Amino acid sequence: MEDENNLIALRREKLESLRTKGVTPFGAAFETTGSIGDVRENFSEGQTLRAAGRITAHRDMGKSHFVDLRDATGRMQIYIHAKEVGPEMIELFNLLDLGDFIGVEGTCFLTKTGEPTLKVHSFQVLAKSLRPLPEKWHGLQDVEARYRQRYLDLLTNEQSRSVFEKRIAIMRETRRFMEGRGFLEVETPMLQAVAGGAAAEPFRTHHKALGLELFLRIAPELYLKRLLVGGFNKVFELNRNFRNEGISRKHNPEFTMLEAYWAYADFEKIAELVEELICHLAEQILKERAPSRPTESETGQNTSLHIEHKDSEGTVTRTINLTRPWRRARYRDLIREIDPQWFDYSSEKRRERCADLGVEINPRMADYEVTQQIFEKLVEEKTFDPLFVTHCPKELVPLAKQNAQDDSLVDVYELIINGQEISPGYSELNDPVVQRQRLIEQSGEETQSLDEEFLLALEHGMPPAGGFGLGMDRLTMLLTGAESIRDVILFPLLRPKRD
Repeated sequence: MEDENNLIALRREKLESLRTKGVTPFGAAFETTGSIGDVRENFSEGQTLRAAGRITAHRDMGKSHFVDLRDATGRMQIYIHAKEVGPEMIELFNLLDLGDFIGVEGTCFLTKTGEPTLKVHSFQVLAKSLRPLPEKWHGLQDVEARYRQRYLDLLTNEQSRSVFEKRIAIMRETRRFMEGRGFLEVETPMLQAVAGGAAAEPFRTHHKALGLELFLRIAPELYLKRLLVGGFNKVFELNRNFRNEGISRKHNPEFTMLEAYWAYADFEKIAELVEELICHLAEQILKERAPSRPTESETGQNTSLHIEHKDSEGTVTRTINLTRPWRRARYRDLIREIDPQWFDYSSEKRRERCADLGVEINPRMADYEVTQQIFEKLVEEKTFDPLFVTHCPKELVPLAKQNAQDDSLVDVYELIINGQEISPGYSELNDPVVQRQRLIEQSGEETQSLDEEFLLALEHGMPPAGGFGLGMDRLTMLLTGAESIRDVILFPLLRPKRD
């Protein structure tokens, strides 16, 4: 800490020296030829180009200096010599540090080793860095510091930066996919009078002018369905949801979902759509393969659909195969794979079997919740390749349409990949009488109040429809190999830092 304080003090001295020389340490706009990636692409010996970036390396050769400039698009080597810039500019250069931003104008040339380089004619100080970069540009080693100071993580960790570039591409490509299939992107309220659309604990707030108690939304579902009533046949929203619940490797209180509704479709059509979407994203986002990985021509398979997940040492721990078609299985059949007699047991016997199977349950759990606990621990958490779990108990999904052959079930899927639910999809319930009864039953848990405005809309008639949600954070984890949701959210919620 003392060494760091000394370095900060030295940088502040240089800051004042720059000001004494009449140089503004936090400069104005600087016209460039483009990003550093653009400059490298347009590189041609003898051409004059302008570039700006952060100093990330400095090799002092006495009278000359080789410096690396970086931005998010790459690195550019620049060459500074007193004969080119003059002694006064060299004095200014000596007041710069790693991490400072400068803009340069120079002539393109190749070094003896063939490195594209700009021979600097002039440069401009754009921003002085008052703190040294961590680990001399080798990256943040403290995992928590990576989340708290994401800007330093992005600066120093190329792998982390790549994850977020992929996330940006996933969001962009998702919009293109949905719009290309006729879906309209819409926006629904984040502040809601009733927290509906899911069974979850909401965040509460207060609107002073209207004197209203409001909630941050836990799901956009009930508003998107109003749009089906209003005549839109295909709608989607890339939305931020908020749930006042625990934090884990898979959960963050603020998260991003894709939610969509398709009039006159059902859950089976929705499953096909989601399968196509995720495979499309994998193919588009993961086109670049590691040099050591076999190519599609070598294996006869689409290798972009094989996602490697690695540990902290870089060892591949599992490979997830997204090759279509994906497996589909009924909920009860999957439970029977654990215990063929499960649904023949009494309630008491099922609880005894949980102990035998090593699954913890709460004594207050309803019978269907006990079965769901078996499902989550022994099916969901142990399933890594894609699996559509269909025809779940109606108690689990109060907004879905009941199955025509067995009214104890609903026509839904839960898509599981990599040991976690990625997407639920339904044949949507559009009977307002049944919907009211289901919501009353659920509100008995005090996790969701009745949304009378939604029920009023439903009474005006909603077409049969299929709908789904897709967790974009978990999807990014899947496609990038990240093991924690914090690795794919730029600024995850953290406990206050303790001194």
